[in-house]
Amino acid sequence: MSADIILTEANFETEVLSSSLPVLVDFWAEWCGPCRMLTPIIDELAFEFAGRVKVGKLNVDQNSAIAERYGIRGIPTLILLKNGEVVEQIVGVQSKEALKAVIAKAL
Repeated sequence: MSADIILTEANFETEVLSSSLPVLVDFWAEWCGPCRMLTPIIDELAFEFAGRVKVGKLNVDQNSAIAERYGIRGIPTLILLKNGEVVEQIVGVQSKEALKAVIAKAL
C-alpha cells in the first residue's frame, strides 16, 4: 500500500495548488520503464515525509493538460511545489538521498 495521492485534472487544484504542505508531484506513465524504477523510492518518500510533505503521482497520458502547463517534455519528472509555486524540477531517475535533499529545501 502506498501513501501517495493519485493526482488528476479534477483534484490537482485542491491537492497541489491549494495545499498548505509542500507537494512533490511525480509525472509518470505506465509505459515508462524509468518511472517504474522510481516508484518504490517515491513510495518510501511518501511514508517518510507523511504529515510534512504531500507526494502525488500524475499520469501524463491521462492528464496531459497539467503536464503541458508545467512544460513536461520527458518522464519521469518530479516537481516540488510550495504554496502553489514550483520550487524545484527534476528530470530522470534520482537517488532517494538526492530527492530527500531537494524536499528538505521546502521544509
